[in-house]
Amino acid sequence: MLLVSVASSAVPSPIYPVYAAEWHLSPLVLTGVFAIYVAGLLVSLLTAGSLSDHVGRKPVLAVGALGVVAAMALFVVADGENALIVARIVQGVAVGLLLGTLGAALLDHSLERHPALASVLNGVTPPVALAVGAASSGAFVEWGPLPEQLVYIVFGVLLVLAAAALLVVPERVVKQQGALRSLRPTLGLPPATRPLFRSVAGALIASWALGGMYLSLVPSVLGTVFGITNHFSAGALIAVFTGSGALTGLAIQRMDARRGMIVGLVALIVGPVVTLGFVVIGSLPGLIAGTILAGIGFGAGFQAGLRMLLADVAATHRAGVLSTIYVVSYLAFGVPSVVAGLFEPTDGLVPVVIGYGVFVVLAAAVALVLQVVSRRAAALEERAARELERLATGSVRIPE
Repeated sequence: MLLVSVASSAVPSPIYPVYAAEWHLSPLVLTGVFAIYVAGLLVSLLTAGSLSDHVGRKPVLAVGALGVVAAMALFVVADGENALIVARIVQGVAVGLLLGTLGAALLDHSLERHPALASVLNGVTPPVALAVGAASSGAFVEWGPLPEQLVYIVFGVLLVLAAAALLVVPERVVKQQGALRSLRPTLGLPPATRPLFRSVAGALIASWALGGMYLSLVPSVLGTVFGITNHFSAGALIAVFTGSGALTGLAIQRMDARRGMIVGLVALIVGPVVTLGFVVIGSLPGLIAGTILAGIGFGAGFQAGLRMLLADVAATHRAGVLSTIYVVSYLAFGVPSVVAGLFEPTDGLVPVVIGYGVFVVLAAAVALVLQVVSRRAAALEERAARELERLATGSVRIPE
């Protein structure tokens, strides 16, 4: 369910050039449509992020799934800019309901023999999902019938089937009071988690800001710089980026988590530099190589920090902590894209992409310096890494 719902959020990206040509949409409108999804998602995370900790996971998952299915239906019948915006808002709110709740549900059902698997899946599934959504969308648009509708129908049906499986999933959360109070906009970090969160926030921001660049601007770069109008190519390049991130997450799951995050920050500096350099000189193989390096940074930077934060979170705070992580991540994902859309009409696509990449590099560099010089951050992260190691070896059982 997590895979399908997050994948659906990447489905529109390869279709944006089609919408732009058909409905004469400006670059600002396209990045605005991209960002409005993030706005809806953030509103949902800020208000309902902890709701399932009070009412149970299954009711929230059912409502969120219905919302994503409704968004898929709206995309199918969309006939212009306004309809596209409404569909993205509904999609953002619904996926926001699902993100923290699905991540918490994975932790609720952790396997006794493989207690670290749930945290690994929480980190690996979103980039895998983005790859699946972008690549499948590009393929449907390029070669399938009904290029602007069929992919949405397929993902809507898949989510209905996934939601139906909730009927056989046991509820692990005991209902408690405070559901209405939990809807007040807030970030649900318990005091003990806040220092560690501050130490890894830079890696989260740099990782997801780079993700926003690839999903909002890179499809246009392929057409403008390289003359590639094949829609599958745009989806495939996004899939290379997010797929590299997912594979990196799997590769570093046995690595010391702090070391993995530092590796990710280095790749978040090197990857965009290589990518942008080859965009300037017009080398497609170089762009692909830089994309792989950037994907490594995306995967390691996000997943190492995520796993440390989830290593020792009580069941009653799981959804709230995950929602807070996604609030910060998706702000970094969406806000720079809106700024890029404001500057693109006057400054041009390539200079804007370069400026965006410089922002990512600077954010990663600052985060890396703070990691190296902060003894307190090192102590907090090493403690979380030791907890992760105990989980990975099975010497600690996650309580139900």
